[in-house]
Amino acid sequence: MSKFITFEGMDGAGKSTHLGWFADALRQRGLNVVVTREPGGTPLGEQLREILLHHSMCPGTEAMLMFAARLEHIELVIKPALRSGKWVVSDRFSDASFAYQGGGRGVDWDKLRQLEQWVHADLQPDLTLFFDVPVEVARQRLESNVSLDRFEQEQADFFERVRSGYHKRISENPKRYAVIDAGLTVQLVKHKLEEIIVSL
Repeated sequence: MSKFITFEGMDGAGKSTHLGWFADALRQRGLNVVVTREPGGTPLGEQLREILLHHSMCPGTEAMLMFAARLEHIELVIKPALRSGKWVVSDRFSDASFAYQGGGRGVDWDKLRQLEQWVHADLQPDLTLFFDVPVEVARQRLESNVSLDRFEQEQADFFERVRSGYHKRISENPKRYAVIDAGLTVQLVKHKLEEIIVSL
């Protein structure tokens, strides 16, 4: 049976470090796995990604463009893969919109719910891995990156709101999430993920 798994966390949490080998570990168990990302995942989505990461805009526009890219992603990539029995592992999904546009930018939570209902009322991840880390640790990790996008360039208070947005989202449906202490070493995080893979 196919499953939809998403990786979430603020910039610098380390989720992208683990996503590739996590997908490979699933493949080693004989599963057909599609790895994708948001914003992006489709030709149009990747164009919207460039706009979203590098052009300033008002928070409402940002939220709607994220969901526009998501609708394309769902219809062209995620649903077809799931229907064909594949597992989908995505670097971010709607939780990121609630955290970044809702928590970080202050977009009304109910408006984001309306967009979510319109775009994917019939689809939620089977499991979301949330990489949680203190803001100061995440910021330190980003310091070595010489090419930061406009989200990564935000100040610490923005990321405190993003982190709070994630925790609010988790509190609404805790059974869907596995919260991972991403402040641990890479090896310890990997061990936690290995335990999750065995339980799937």
